[in-house]
Amino acid sequence: MSAVLKSATDVVRPPEMALRVTGLNTRIDASAGVVRPLDGVDLEIRKGETFAIVGESGCGKSMTALSIMRLLPEAAWIASGSVKLDNVNVLALPEYGMRDVRGARIGMIFQEPGTSLNPVLTCGQQIVEVLERHNIVDGKNAGAAAQARALEWMQRVGIPDPERCLTEYPFQLSGGMKQRVMIALALSAEPEVLIADEPTTALDVTIQAQILDLLFDLQQTRGMAILLITHDLGVVARMAHRVALMYAGEIVEVATREEFFRNPQHPYAKKLFASLPGAHKRGEVLDTIKGFVPPLHVEFTGCRFSERCDFVHDRCRVEAPARHETSAGHSARCHLLDPKLMGSDPFIVKTPKAEEPHPERVTGHNPAKVVGTQGFLAIKDLKVYFPIRKGLLKRTVGHVKAVDGVSFDIAAGRTLALVGESGCGKTTVGKGLLQLIRVTGGSITVEGQELTSLKGEALRRTRAATQIVFQDPFASLNPRMRVGEIIAEGMASFGIGAAGSAREARVIDLLEQVGLGGDNRFKYPHEFSGGQRQRIAIARALAVNPKLIVCDEPTSALDVSVQAQILNLLKDLQQRFGVSYLFITHNIGVVEYLAHDIAVMYLGRIVEAGTAEEVLNSPQHPYTQALLSAVPRINAAEQTQQIKVGGELPSPANPPQGCHFHPRCPHVQEACRAAYPLETEVSATHRVRCVLVK
Repeated sequence: MSAVLKSATDVVRPPEMALRVTGLNTRIDASAGVVRPLDGVDLEIRKGETFAIVGESGCGKSMTALSIMRLLPEAAWIASGSVKLDNVNVLALPEYGMRDVRGARIGMIFQEPGTSLNPVLTCGQQIVEVLERHNIVDGKNAGAAAQARALEWMQRVGIPDPERCLTEYPFQLSGGMKQRVMIALALSAEPEVLIADEPTTALDVTIQAQILDLLFDLQQTRGMAILLITHDLGVVARMAHRVALMYAGEIVEVATREEFFRNPQHPYAKKLFASLPGAHKRGEVLDTIKGFVPPLHVEFTGCRFSERCDFVHDRCRVEAPARHETSAGHSARCHLLDPKLMGSDPFIVKTPKAEEPHPERVTGHNPAKVVGTQGFLAIKDLKVYFPIRKGLLKRTVGHVKAVDGVSFDIAAGRTLALVGESGCGKTTVGKGLLQLIRVTGGSITVEGQELTSLKGEALRRTRAATQIVFQDPFASLNPRMRVGEIIAEGMASFGIGAAGSAREARVIDLLEQVGLGGDNRFKYPHEFSGGQRQRIAIARALAVNPKLIVCDEPTSALDVSVQAQILNLLKDLQQRFGVSYLFITHNIGVVEYLAHDIAVMYLGRIVEAGTAEEVLNSPQHPYTQALLSAVPRINAAEQTQQIKVGGELPSPANPPQGCHFHPRCPHVQEACRAAYPLETEVSATHRVRCVLVK
């Protein structure tokens, strides 16, 4: 059974205006001066339309959303402009009036659900609170009705075992599960306008497809307008009617979805497309955008992109470009598009010079050069069970089998991508590998040394060889330490480098390598955007020269240009030093580009594993096939039909008998229900657990 992915092109864009933002200027008081994160932003969103904003971290996308919602930090204020909802300027409303707008009329899915959900309330209580605050349910049985409505939304966003999730606190859920709770929270009041700030960042592609279908259906049935903020251009290609490209506080290009992907006009847009990873770039170094987003506390006199542009000219540095319309509904801010200057000296468009390669970088992805034959990491029959306790005496009444018999090897200098739905146990495998949580059973050996039996100082000494980049950078960085101290902490702990200037130089070098300036070492984590914090976390992991890095969604919070820098950096380190990676991700484009091997995980077990070419080009397990079919593609010609899987992800506390995937499998047979399938070798490197594979 299959269905074509729903797309924004399936409907005609209606004309009624839902939200109009005009001349929006936001200012923030900072030690360096007044920061201008938004500088004259104009946008219009029609009812039933999805308007996407794309751009690098720190360019003002999330600040646009927070300004519209009037959820700015204390040091920030809106200097001028208007935000009209049905011709009512919400910026003129008193705070008590805004409380009736937030949630009920304008909903928001925040970028970091881990910090947006209330840690002292259960997930169910938080949804019920929204329903009761906006009178979505009333009458004598309002409490029961709110609970039923909350359960319904938990089911609609694909949360497994929704009854149990209603009673759990956010810290008990994985990153993807928290994201789904946040989406249920935002949609529960069925707002007129939904601001979705990276709504699918922490979700795997199957749940992402489910969520996007849900948003699409709500949009069509209720005429809901969506302001979509994302760095995933595949999602933009599928969902958006119109696209705005943002840079350094202003919108530099606006176009219909079709025009933006077919014929981008601004040099910044063209560089973003060149930065995208994928199988077609597997043997190449990804194109990157030189430099950084400029600081926003300075007065701009010319084009804000001039210092990073391949086509920069003297005029770009002294005169801000006007907005030029290249076709109906398509405009961009660039001197190159000025019809009075196009084709005349000195504005002849020249082919940019290629970037000089890193002197030590190996540009080709040649497995014979980078892959070691010696097994570096070996995991055999790994199990991680969490007890379920009930009653006054907290007796153990069952177990959540988060990881249930996982085995794989990683050779020196090789990357294994671990993919699968949220809650399947990927992150638990990574934490168990590093002994951040104690395993229930199985063996973990690194360079022949068994880790499961180590404790105390003996275990601590192994930490330098194995590091992790966590999924949530904000929660993993100490908010009371400066960035330089965070990065240097590991070096001091393991005695790496001389104290003082040598260690500080190493910190500066690491910040430069991950795309941040050395001066940022004096700042605190809260002063950075989500993508910038992730880069700090990567620099911290690299500081102790590890041999294995567990990368838990390391690029999920990054825009495509910075993602390209990080992927180039990871590949470069692997080529030069033989670093191994366990790469936990749901981004199939990254997997296609970076991974040597792939393991597909479902409900605590690996259902298919093999080389990247085998799994991506010839998937054997029905779950792998469904996973790959759900990946949104920029090029419509590359989009395959989505294989729909029925039902919900079962709970690891009560997995189905037989093959765990059989309740959702489109090809289920009676043998699937009887016993868990044995492992079948398709080739010497490709193995599958499915009765359909002989």
